[in-house]
Amino acid sequence: MDTPVLIRRAEIAAWRVDVRIADGRILEISEGLPAEPGEQVFDADGGALLPGLNDHHLHLYALAAARASVQCGPPAVADAAALVAALRAADAALPAGDWLRGIGYHESVAGDIGRQWLDEVLPSRPARLQHRSGRLWLLNSAALAQVEQSRDDPLERRGDLATGRLYDADTWLRSRIGGRRPALGPLSRWLASRGLSGLCDTSHDNDAASWEAFAEARRSGELLQSLRVMGNAGLDTMTPRAGLQRGQRKFHLHDHALPDFDALCAGIRAAHAADRGVAFHCVSRVDLAFALAALRESGVNEGDRIEHASVCPPELLDQVGELGLAVVTQPGFVYSRGDVYLRDVEESDRPWLYRLRGFLDRGIRLAGSSDAPYGDADPWLAMDAAVRRRSAAGQPVAGMEALTPEQALALFTTPLEAPGSALPVLEHGAVANLCLLTQPWSKARLALAEVQVRACWREGRLIHAGPAQP
Repeated sequence: MDTPVLIRRAEIAAWRVDVRIADGRILEISEGLPAEPGEQVFDADGGALLPGLNDHHLHLYALAAARASVQCGPPAVADAAALVAALRAADAALPAGDWLRGIGYHESVAGDIGRQWLDEVLPSRPARLQHRSGRLWLLNSAALAQVEQSRDDPLERRGDLATGRLYDADTWLRSRIGGRRPALGPLSRWLASRGLSGLCDTSHDNDAASWEAFAEARRSGELLQSLRVMGNAGLDTMTPRAGLQRGQRKFHLHDHALPDFDALCAGIRAAHAADRGVAFHCVSRVDLAFALAALRESGVNEGDRIEHASVCPPELLDQVGELGLAVVTQPGFVYSRGDVYLRDVEESDRPWLYRLRGFLDRGIRLAGSSDAPYGDADPWLAMDAAVRRRSAAGQPVAGMEALTPEQALALFTTPLEAPGSALPVLEHGAVANLCLLTQPWSKARLALAEVQVRACWREGRLIHAGPAQP
């Protein structure tokens, strides 16, 4: 059983109060509460006490691996010369024979690169670079030599020569490279230092083995947060455990290669029959229209949701509302990718990019997330982007979709199991998922990107105290 806690001088809704926590819940909120024997006393010093934050869409193992990877795209790497320098510096620092792993590549850096380009930069070390979409790996010849090529592998070829381009085949590549899953402990501690007490892993290929890996990370204490796990049909028979929720069946749509419509509808019905909702990856108009048609045909359950809804014009937004779906979006992309969107996205679609206010005005349940490692994992940067709606270069991106700081915060405090539903209230009996800031909300709301977290609790257990983790 966790030690009872008394938080003194915390700000809740502009009032300075004391908060007593025991057995994972809030027991009392009042002024001048006396400390009880054996109680840990924590001085909030007037900092805002908020519900613990939830990131409703990220990829934990990919994010843990990314922290040890070479950044290969904007904003860290802007052009081919910078990419060459980054790759060669990493090559020089790695032990002989180790793989080099890069992430975040985008064509704006060095064009449509592949095996030949990588061979010129890294002729002998096996290397793989991931496109920022998460769908494509780029391999050099040294890497291809280690993945046991055969005529039935998923590698792209021109004639008999593999181009080094590998689409939508993470599981296949992992099986060829081998190695263990990366440790989650350092990442989990950093996420806690940003106030996150809940996470939803949305990797579409999560299966029974993934579930067991997450369960062990929770059991051992390596993973500090509560976790919801999306994935494939392999999760249909998994039983929820303490701090581990079975999430939606994930369908990863790509408008250039959409699945058979009848088979997709059958998959939706099967997920519903297994008492699971469904979630659709939708980053284009076509993706979203296809997903909505399938849901209309198959029927909608309470837990069904749309991931990204990157381009959502009014006619599709109305359909989302009519079907009663939730939307989980990533406002941080407005900042990190906004300049590329403004250059590459058709002008007619730009007003509908990563909408926020439009969903709320229509009464659609809306929640926020990072999509890390494909977006920055810091929720406060995403909140700031939701309020400012400007790209890294300062250009406005669908500015009419901007939110207030309070609305931006709500995107990340909505419940893990029901994104976009009623917000938690800090009151007697509430679960003690808490985020304590270093300053009052009246100051924090003015500069969300600069917010610092003093402490974070998950179900009454202190999972962070002090400065942000590295």
